[in-house]
Amino acid sequence: MPDSPSTAGPPPGGPDGSDPAELRIAAVVAAARFHGIDLDRTRLREEGVPPSPAALAAWLSEAGLWARAVKLSWRQLAQAAPDRPVVVLFTDVSAGLIVAADTKRDLAWLRDPANPRGEPVPMDALRLSQWWSGEALLVRKGRGVAQAEAPFGFASVARLVFGEREILRHVVLASLVLSVLAIVPALLTSIVLDRVLVYQSWSTLTLVGVMVGITVLFEALLTHARGEALQVLSTRIDAQLNLAVFERLLMLPLDHFERHPTGETNHRIGQIFRIRAFLTRKLMSTVLDGTTLLVLLPVVFWLQPILAAMVLAASGVVALVIIAFMPAMRRAYGRAIAAEVRKSGLLVETVQGIRTVKSLVLEPQRREAWDAAVAEAGLAQVAAGRLGRWPRTLTLPAERFIDRGVLLVAAYLVLDGVSGVQVGALVALVMLSGRLAAPLIGFARLLEDVEEVRTSVQQVALVLNNPTETAAMQGGISPRIAGALRLEGVSFTYPGARGPALDGVSFGIPAGTMLGIVGRSGSGKSTITRLLQGISRDYSGTVRVDGTDLREINLAHLRRSFGIVLQDNVLFRGTVADNILAGRPNLTLEDAMEAARLAGADEFIERLPQGYGTWIEEGSSNLSGGQRQRLAIARALVADPPVLILDEATSALDPTSALDPESEAVVNANLQRIARGRTMVIVSHRLSSLLDCDLIAVLDQGRLVDIAPHDALVERCAIYQQLWRQQNRYLDREPKGRPVQAPADAHELVAAEI
Repeated sequence: MPDSPSTAGPPPGGPDGSDPAELRIAAVVAAARFHGIDLDRTRLREEGVPPSPAALAAWLSEAGLWARAVKLSWRQLAQAAPDRPVVVLFTDVSAGLIVAADTKRDLAWLRDPANPRGEPVPMDALRLSQWWSGEALLVRKGRGVAQAEAPFGFASVARLVFGEREILRHVVLASLVLSVLAIVPALLTSIVLDRVLVYQSWSTLTLVGVMVGITVLFEALLTHARGEALQVLSTRIDAQLNLAVFERLLMLPLDHFERHPTGETNHRIGQIFRIRAFLTRKLMSTVLDGTTLLVLLPVVFWLQPILAAMVLAASGVVALVIIAFMPAMRRAYGRAIAAEVRKSGLLVETVQGIRTVKSLVLEPQRREAWDAAVAEAGLAQVAAGRLGRWPRTLTLPAERFIDRGVLLVAAYLVLDGVSGVQVGALVALVMLSGRLAAPLIGFARLLEDVEEVRTSVQQVALVLNNPTETAAMQGGISPRIAGALRLEGVSFTYPGARGPALDGVSFGIPAGTMLGIVGRSGSGKSTITRLLQGISRDYSGTVRVDGTDLREINLAHLRRSFGIVLQDNVLFRGTVADNILAGRPNLTLEDAMEAARLAGADEFIERLPQGYGTWIEEGSSNLSGGQRQRLAIARALVADPPVLILDEATSALDPTSALDPESEAVVNANLQRIARGRTMVIVSHRLSSLLDCDLIAVLDQGRLVDIAPHDALVERCAIYQQLWRQQNRYLDREPKGRPVQAPADAHELVAAEI
């Protein structure tokens, strides 16, 4: 590296004719490559031209890196640069890479992203400040797979809480000061009773009044500040908890959601709100009140050890009773939550299937099932509540002894001459004992809440602690995909199934092939598409894409390279254009219009009230089934994927989502244009939609029976021949007997019937 700052021109961007925005992107790409990640340019979420720092950070985060858009001083920049490259964003919207720094010499070395092999240029703070206002991107490797898949539990929640150490320090410090202030009222009361009233001291009363005023004002301000800090802390913990849970939920594989009812998953994940409430309210308030013990215990023991010991003993009795009931309470809460899970599952299932319920008049049966579920949940809640009341009933005498019995004991000690304290000191002792008992009982009661929250944590863990796709999404290679597919001895069995869904299937197609897959129901057609998407990865044999084992390919890259149209597609709330461009926000309205034209959706979109700006309601109730399917096809085409999979796209499982004859004719007519330049895999029961396919694979009971063009299969494949005849038997039907003319009017109709 040069030993002194260069006198060359300004940092890269603009003056040499390079596009500043492209240099900004190139700098980010180079920083990611330093950490072993090749960024996908199609995933850049542009918020304008050039991309904003936030958009660049989001782009890096999607690739599995940790990235933050920050404002740095020169000193902070120099301290960060030795560890890893820092992307500095210049005022002319270009960027550079700070690759090294020397804090002693006050120098940093800047590399031109347009010339990554060139020598970096040394810069001092004064020269760099001409083009740099402090904006930068810090980039480092993201969380490892082991950390990302760490089991959810109390430990993971505790890490979130203790991650906010700075705010916690302020809150604890404020609580300690408030605890000290809690002693002041008791001491002032003692002074008033023993000094002011006895000696009629007006000056002492005035001093006490001033102290009370100062104490109250200071306590009010400090309580407000602590409340503000607690609010920020609670909000941050809540946000981090929700983000972590949602991120983990998105990383679960599809088969998990297929095996568990939606209502069950929703209710279990909903327990996170109970955990949040426990953390940010009950636990936090109890722990903060517990700081009072650090101050009050020594004072009370110093004033009267006998009373302090009695308060501790009574609080211990409360804790022992609650601990004795904890195992039974854990089981009761578990039964109550399990009943609520079943009730929630039934509710969501009924709402999702309300069309079937209404069509088949299933209201009485569903109402009966709901009544049973509500009764079961109610009984479980009553049992849990009844059990929870017993510890409170049994510990009430001990609590009342702390409130009232201590006063009687203290009075006895004074009358008996044991304590040696005056009336004012006696009152102060009783006041402090009450303040001392509150956190002690609070800790005992906290054990009861812990059992309830532990059950909630277990419910959330039943969802979040399943194996995720994190390793496959973050690891693997990202090759350029052309679309050649090959299956070599592939066998796969669904969990719990008696027989394999695929049994030794082997075939291959070159890139650009239009492949049809047919077979009877349950023959394994859709299973092949699941394997191609990486949804199911525990198969035997090998699936290759362009010669590369599919398991070695980064799962996110693989799925972005495949356009998928499923049997039953979901459109999200938003405009028509938003749904077509979902997952590709960097594309334009023109791209959406071209994809809609290919899918045959443009003609009906233009007839909508606001065209591409028409709002799609939840469940896309304002669109027909054929319109929904054509929009789903347009959504799959908008990114111009090298491989397109149509899994029963023209005959969905839900009849309301299937293509009507007109829509099917439009899609079939466009198949050749859609297939141009890409590999297509079409799964369909309707053989008429596969006539233009280069090859058609025939499956039966998980085995590949034959693969050939339509004409060859009609000649030699018995299963294909049977399917073809079943669907086209009307073509072979011949008139029987003489033709019957339709009656001209009602009189001829009656005569014909006679």
